[in-house]
Amino acid sequence: MGTREPGGAAHSLRPVGVRIDATLRGRLLRRYKRFLADVETDAGQKLTVHCPDPGSMRGCALPGALVRCSRSDNPKRKLSHTLEMIRVGRVWVGVNTGRANHVVARALTAGALPELSGYGRHEREVVAVPGSRLDFRLADHTRDPRPAWIEVKSVTFAEGDTALFPDSVTARGRRHLETLLRLHRRGARAALVYLVQRADCVRVAPAAAIDPEYTAALRRAARGGVEIFALGARVTGRAIRIERRLPVLL
Repeated sequence: MGTREPGGAAHSLRPVGVRIDATLRGRLLRRYKRFLADVETDAGQKLTVHCPDPGSMRGCALPGALVRCSRSDNPKRKLSHTLEMIRVGRVWVGVNTGRANHVVARALTAGALPELSGYGRHEREVVAVPGSRLDFRLADHTRDPRPAWIEVKSVTFAEGDTALFPDSVTARGRRHLETLLRLHRRGARAALVYLVQRADCVRVAPAAAIDPEYTAALRRAARGGVEIFALGARVTGRAIRIERRLPVLL
């Protein structure tokens, strides 16, 4: 396998991140129907909460695990609480995939990915090709006239100190890679950013045993010029902070 990060090792960054308010503590009873989870709070109350991670949550959704949830006062919501993180071993694992784009947006603004700095315009959730949106489109670079298209993937599954993506078969993830490669071939920059929402990993690799087709698409994209980056974040009840750049092993 190859390495897509110079030096092949994780290296520290000035912490960059976003604040969250996950003050409700409890334990996971079960996760079901993809977007639902039952938890029992420390006070003994049983709640059904929104689970924002559409993946399998392999290695995370263990009954009895400690959890933290946030609360919304939006009256239009059916469930007022959102599952934000699950304790796995000695770390919190962030399972709110919607947070990943906010964290990476802050990283781009703060220059945590200098390869993607220098752009005067940042757009989010932009249609890249008919029927497909990507997370960011950067434009108006000071020296490079090409736009940069970016897709972000939240990573929660790990084996040892290696973060693995995906945690279940993802045809959508494969299509995103194909779209990035197509855009690069048309003259744009294209990048994939993995945000590892746990602090116990020192590298990222494709989960070939889970989704060999995604793995093959990732390697094709990298060979074709798509830039691959990974950021390691520490998750707490108050914030998600990027602390390290991680190598990606292909």
